[in-house]
Amino acid sequence: MGEALPQEIPDLSVIKKADIFVSLLEEEWDYVISHSDILHLRQGERLFAAGERADHFYQILKGRVRVSKLLPDSGSEEIALFSAGDAIGEFDFVRQAFYDAWADVVEDAILVIFPRPGLTLDDVNMEAPQVMSRILLGSITMMTSRIKETQKIVLENIGWVQELHRRAYEDPGTGLLKQTFLIDEIHKFLEAPVALFMLKPDRFKILVDSRGHQAGDEAIIRIARVLKNCARRNAPGWALRFKSNELGVLLNKCNPEKVEEIARGLHEGIAGLQPVPPEQDLPAFPFSATCVFALWPEDDPGWDSLFQGTYSLLLETWRGGGNCLVHYRKPEEPE
Repeated sequence: MGEALPQEIPDLSVIKKADIFVSLLEEEWDYVISHSDILHLRQGERLFAAGERADHFYQILKGRVRVSKLLPDSGSEEIALFSAGDAIGEFDFVRQAFYDAWADVVEDAILVIFPRPGLTLDDVNMEAPQVMSRILLGSITMMTSRIKETQKIVLENIGWVQELHRRAYEDPGTGLLKQTFLIDEIHKFLEAPVALFMLKPDRFKILVDSRGHQAGDEAIIRIARVLKNCARRNAPGWALRFKSNELGVLLNKCNPEKVEEIARGLHEGIAGLQPVPPEQDLPAFPFSATCVFALWPEDDPGWDSLFQGTYSLLLETWRGGGNCLVHYRKPEEPE
């Protein structure tokens, strides 16, 4: 950190604009100013580092400061660039948190620092508890205001937010929902009885090895259409992509008497796809799939155990030759 220059007085008009000081009374400003200082930092100097306690509030008078985080495999990532008039790390400061990022000067900077170097918020609290109380009150006002602003932005852009939310869970190649949708969201939507259908195309590796990944991608897209049609016909439901070639359908409030019929329709729908045509010395590639289905909570009262049991049975059946339809039920507990 650069050296403090006590002979220079902070710019009151700037520091008074900081949200955390809005609750201060006029007589309390004398304490804040007398316990503040100015920092001069050169380009390349570090203001603070990850792991350090946020003992100071900073307001930039001149220059620019970059805040970045380290990524595991790709160096650092810039998360914010602050310039004249900006405050840095107010939330960390009032919470007395530890920084999880680095702040580096990218252009020679002059900053107001409160409390001045050598003092901490604990010192302020001991010397002037009323000032500390008003700073905390200001921080609450600041956080409330920013939450309201964020809510307003979301409400004003609700269509755009919903589209972003949808894209976050959508597999770009097929339009199917990713497995992360199940992990993050599905517990909000489950309405019994819920039918779970999982399938895995047979001999898929042979198709990819003989005709390339593009042929495999095209095959998955065609299979995905069968699943999406099933979800639409039996709504409310979702068509899903669990892994590269492990797919499925989830149907809410599904009629138990129709579960096996729907499963059979999926199995036959995959088998009914137009085969990949012959190519040079390669024969036509007909489609088939291993399908496993289950009904929650009838077949297993635990949703997570039903999901894992269905998936395990899918892999076991597929490895055993595949091209069949199997109903998963939770194994009976031994007496």
